[in-house]
Amino acid sequence: MSKSIVVLGAGPGLGQAVAHRHAREGWTVALVARRQEPLDRLAAQLTGAGARAHVIVADLADTGGVPELAGRIRAAVGDPDVLYYGAAADGFVPVLDLTPRHALDLLPLGLSTLLALTGEFLPAMLTRGSGAILSAQGASALHGNPHIAGGVILAAQRNYLQALHAAVAGRGVFVGGLYVGAAIEHTPFHARLEASRAAGEPVPDIPTVDPAHLADLLWSMHDTAGPPEVTYP
Repeated sequence: MSKSIVVLGAGPGLGQAVAHRHAREGWTVALVARRQEPLDRLAAQLTGAGARAHVIVADLADTGGVPELAGRIRAAVGDPDVLYYGAAADGFVPVLDLTPRHALDLLPLGLSTLLALTGEFLPAMLTRGSGAILSAQGASALHGNPHIAGGVILAAQRNYLQALHAAVAGRGVFVGGLYVGAAIEHTPFHARLEASRAAGEPVPDIPTVDPAHLADLLWSMHDTAGPPEVTYP
């Protein structure tokens, strides 16, 4: 039986690249996101290349729906070998405008749903002595950014992943985070950046990156049980 990965947040850019990267290795892929049509297109690309792909439509902001979502994932691929979490709410709010309400609104996607999913799938990974839990988020998880104050929630997620990595060390399960300080091509953020640049408007001085390169980094992290944190650039 082929190994399986659940791509949670299988949107344009990195989520799709992670799906393609694992499909090329012969893995079965479960794709989870809110909208059916883009998932169907991605699944058709994967199956057209010979992979097995399953579409699961779900709102990851609904932490209370995780038990039902976990059941649908198990029905499709069993207990997955790798859980990839790339979902995050829009944290592009100036720090002077951040309110308690806004921070709470960012919490489900930024932390709570990942906690719930880990509770569902980590026990099986520990029982068999293999598996991985991966996340990819913005570099605001590492350094406070006055323009991306929502990074405070991602920083909490990073702290959780660090603690989880330490808790399962030596038990065959890899926990890691990729932190990206670049505009990922083929994403809405990259498109807005390029449109602003073309219009002569000021834009942040940040690099761009091909999502396929980031997907390779994530693959190497769990395939080689490398460092638990990788940053780009």
